[in-house]
Amino acid sequence: MRLHRWRGRAGAALVAGTLLPLAMSAPSASAGAQDQLADGQPASASSARDGHGAGEITDGDSGTYWESSAKATAGTPQWVSTDLGSTVRVGKVVLNLPAGDGPQKQTLKLQGSTNGRDFTDLTEAKSRTFRASARTPKAARTTTADLGGAPTRHIRVLITAGPGGKSARLAGIEVYADRHGDATAPTAPGGLKQSASESGTTLEWQPAEDAKGVTAYDVFADGRLRTSVAGDTTTYTDPQRSDEPVTYTVRARDAMGNQSADSDSVTRKPAGPFRVSEPASTPSSAAVERAPVAAKGPGAPSAPGTSAADDAVAAEKKKARGKAQAAAGEGATMPYSILEAEDAELGGGAAVLGPNRTIGDLAGEASGRRAVTLESTGDSVEFTTDRATNTLVTRFSIPDAPGGGGIDSTLNVYVDGTLHKAIDLTSKYAWLYGAEASPGNSPGEGDPRHIYDEAQLMLDETVPAGSTVKLQKDDGNDSEYAIDFVSFEEATEAANPDPETYAVPDGFTHQDVQNALDEVRMDTTGKLVGVYLPAGDYETSSKFQVYGKAVQVVGAGPWFTRFHAPEGQENTDIGFRADADAQGSSFAGFAYFGNYTSRIDGPGKVFDFANVSDITIDNIWNEHMVCLYWGANTDNITIKNSRIRNMFADGINMTNGSTDNLVSNNEARATGDDSFALFSAIDAGGADMKDNVYENLTSVLTWRAAGLAVYGGYDNTFRNIRIADTLVYSGITVSSLDFGYPMNGFGPGPTTLEDISIERAGGHFWNGQTFPGIWMFSASKVFQNIRVNNVDIVDPTYSGIMFQTNYVGGQAEFPVADTILTDVSISGAQKSGDEYDDKSGFGLWANEMPEEGQGPAVGEVTFRNLELSDNAEDIRNTTDTFTINVEE
Repeated sequence: MRLHRWRGRAGAALVAGTLLPLAMSAPSASAGAQDQLADGQPASASSARDGHGAGEITDGDSGTYWESSAKATAGTPQWVSTDLGSTVRVGKVVLNLPAGDGPQKQTLKLQGSTNGRDFTDLTEAKSRTFRASARTPKAARTTTADLGGAPTRHIRVLITAGPGGKSARLAGIEVYADRHGDATAPTAPGGLKQSASESGTTLEWQPAEDAKGVTAYDVFADGRLRTSVAGDTTTYTDPQRSDEPVTYTVRARDAMGNQSADSDSVTRKPAGPFRVSEPASTPSSAAVERAPVAAKGPGAPSAPGTSAADDAVAAEKKKARGKAQAAAGEGATMPYSILEAEDAELGGGAAVLGPNRTIGDLAGEASGRRAVTLESTGDSVEFTTDRATNTLVTRFSIPDAPGGGGIDSTLNVYVDGTLHKAIDLTSKYAWLYGAEASPGNSPGEGDPRHIYDEAQLMLDETVPAGSTVKLQKDDGNDSEYAIDFVSFEEATEAANPDPETYAVPDGFTHQDVQNALDEVRMDTTGKLVGVYLPAGDYETSSKFQVYGKAVQVVGAGPWFTRFHAPEGQENTDIGFRADADAQGSSFAGFAYFGNYTSRIDGPGKVFDFANVSDITIDNIWNEHMVCLYWGANTDNITIKNSRIRNMFADGINMTNGSTDNLVSNNEARATGDDSFALFSAIDAGGADMKDNVYENLTSVLTWRAAGLAVYGGYDNTFRNIRIADTLVYSGITVSSLDFGYPMNGFGPGPTTLEDISIERAGGHFWNGQTFPGIWMFSASKVFQNIRVNNVDIVDPTYSGIMFQTNYVGGQAEFPVADTILTDVSISGAQKSGDEYDDKSGFGLWANEMPEEGQGPAVGEVTFRNLELSDNAEDIRNTTDTFTINVEE
């Protein structure tokens, strides 16, 4: 949430991100002479008791009142709001209690919005005293907030503690316009110019002028607000990249919220292709024959480690390319930051472990392959916030119970050196043992893996950027801890989009929500379009059914609207199913926390869809399930802005003829199968998988399978993807293996993978096979028309790119054909030093014998503008069945 900076006549202000108290007083005698803007206006609320709806606060009758539902979850903030109809500068807001109520206090704050969705704080949250006034009927008690002219349309009263801990309630809200505030806007910023840098597009402009002073500049990209910077700042670097032109403008704002006209515009054009030729004097590896000659085996010479000159040239080429075209694989842009524990300030006896790549090891399963341990009282790891935050997420490991099943513990959280509260931790959903393909929950089954989980905490206040947040083991914290990273995010609660057209469940049970869905489905007036899920914890033990018509299901945001499976159960199949006649439905703004502790094939998918189309899934948070989404023959599906964490199988899998789908701007952490997959099976209907786009994705810490997997199809595109720290498998799998299912291979149109970064990927699986950054596996179906562009593979565990062919009965299946890789960089493929050392250290590898009865690779591949550096062996190809062409 971005906080606007208001300055009212009472002298309150938001300074350096911290809200100072606004004056709260009894209303003045002259207030009645002003227009009361809220009278008769529409109102909405997070919940309401029967007979005491939100509309009571604007009916002008102090004998009627709104009261939050008794079913609302204890401790959950409740709110009521009104829509003034247009944006006005608000001078003051008067809140009234029901006539006859005695003196009381309520802890609340006022929030404002111009669109009804994005609210900012107008006052701080604090205990307010309602006092009697002779002006109001029957001496009803009131409290007043002076807002000093803040421009807003929607006024929301957010109550975090009602009188004596009871339900929140108000009889009325009076809103009065500011008649004396500054209404003069600043001049437009001048001289806007742009320049490109490695970190993005840098904008600079000349200061605007305002009689009272400029307090902020709003930066717009293609007409949409990108960010705001302080009034004394006249530059901003936009890190976001695009293949399309982007037009920027800047506006100035003053303390009253007056906004200037647009500055002149500047347009960033997408970078064109740029190549740096390798100097003729640079020695080339003997293993890389320049086209048209092909590198073949057996006996084809293999390159030794590259020289210092090679490294220098590769570095210069990468540097030059990075300036001219989009960096490979930046991935998703999410509303939170991630700070690694090993880069934080350590206290007491806290220690950094790693790096290593060992399964079941605290460092080996950590992001960046390092972690921090807190084993003794006083050990701590302290982070400096890089943004304002009211939330904390940490990835952690604590021990399992001796017999499995996990333990519970806490760890204390300090803010700016003061104890804030403890965060609850459990290892129930971590710690698997034994067989790599199907591990169990009992320590007696074998060696451990999947030893981390995550925990979340809503802070009691918004902490400004530059603050410190410390995790510390104190006397009451009875475990030993490993911390991988923390995440900071400023979460804001979203209101009901339209109370007139969105039904609201009566409570927080599964049946309450299904009743609301059914109410929309059975509505014959055409008025109801969806269900709004207010903030709260919803317990559910089965799938919700959406059918009969399109339904828009909207929550208050994934930090606020949260579904959870019953705590006393395990492996409960919860989520949504939608029928074909639910075409046009959407699901947005809520979280799903499951209770899966092991992989079970079949159930456990939050969105388990088949034969549906035109569905949007947006801003969903999912943990401890099997999959977020499994779609069989689903078309025109959009899945975006979602977070997928700590799962037992795929994050998202499209299959069985799914076409024209968009998977965009999602982050997956620690999935138990491919994070993002496309599988051209046809066992459940459908035909070819085509015209799908997977873009702006991040996959990290996949503990089984790959970050991205493509099994057949054609005319599918995968772009701007970041993959890091796969535990046992490839970063990317491109395969035509059918797994015994009816399946179509790769078709006549191209499968395109581009702008991808792969860091510290690969591992060993399937009886000692080693896996690379990218695995290309020609198998039971046609393998053809693969195009890979602008990919960086850095520090792979065993090898950069591996080519492999499947054999049945000693005979090779389909070969690698028509496969071209352009602008690929592979660096840091070193000897592993473990039991798989002889299968490691290769930049490119045509696998001669993956396992007994398998191999060698068959087919041909072409590289254009290939960069190899710091590899133990740049190219290994001892076969006479596979050709690697390397063109200048």
